[in-house]
Amino acid sequence: MNLNGVEIRDSFAEAFPMAGTRLVITAGTPRWARTAAASLTGFATSVIGCGCEAGIEGEIAPEDSPDGRPGISVLIFAMSLKNLKKIVPARVGQCVLTAPTSACYAGLEEGPRVPLGRALRYFGDGHQIAKSIEGRRFWRIPVMEGEFVCDDVTGSSTASVGGGNFLILARSRAAALNAAEQAVDAMARVKGAILPFPGGVVRSGSKIGGKYPGMIASTNDAYCPTLRASVESALPGDVQSVLEIVIDGLSAADVGASMRAGISAVCTLGAAAGIVAIDAGNYGGNLGPFHFKLRELMA
Repeated sequence: MNLNGVEIRDSFAEAFPMAGTRLVITAGTPRWARTAAASLTGFATSVIGCGCEAGIEGEIAPEDSPDGRPGISVLIFAMSLKNLKKIVPARVGQCVLTAPTSACYAGLEEGPRVPLGRALRYFGDGHQIAKSIEGRRFWRIPVMEGEFVCDDVTGSSTASVGGGNFLILARSRAAALNAAEQAVDAMARVKGAILPFPGGVVRSGSKIGGKYPGMIASTNDAYCPTLRASVESALPGDVQSVLEIVIDGLSAADVGASMRAGISAVCTLGAAAGIVAIDAGNYGGNLGPFHFKLRELMA
């Protein structure tokens, strides 16, 4: 398959099941809503080293937010519901409760309950107040600035998928980065999915294991241009740079839609912009049950 001079390789992205949730963070100004959301989703690129994967899903206009203030929606994913129930209140407590003017609301109504205010209310030291509005329970927790309002719980999706991905093979670093940026911009418009790595882009794609004992993952040498002469390379001779985009979503459909949007944006640039091929990372089908076949996705 060839799209605008870009080869779509006969490969697939291998992804795995996760538990995920959506939170809505609001604040008195867009600046503080985004600051709280950025803090909440920090150090959350990979479950390998961070324990969870998280990212900003999008902005929410005041007229669409739970309390009529500027908002940001975020998605958080963990390898199990048990882990998610620990990670979410810990991050909200440290990163949203502490942020000036912020509030935190459930972004999902269905699925297993994940604690929010239910866990954080104890910070109120007995002065916290519970309020029920139309069957939905909120907590008002006093803080020095005023009060922190938070939903009691949020829903979750145990049908979430992590590790969707594609690789951009380009003739130069500049071409690869330009294509990745265009892809990230297009993928930001897909709801239900996030790109957990810095700016949505990964330069240090990995393989399982390594030569040193205890290494869970190490550099994906088959895709490192500087190692072409010393390893079994997967790169054509004219490829000088590779960047990866990793996707997590609340469902397999969300991951597929995000991948399609990103790959389409790269192929719109085409060979004229220095793009050689689109590939994907997998482990022979042995790691995860979700296989996003590139050619089927782009057919």
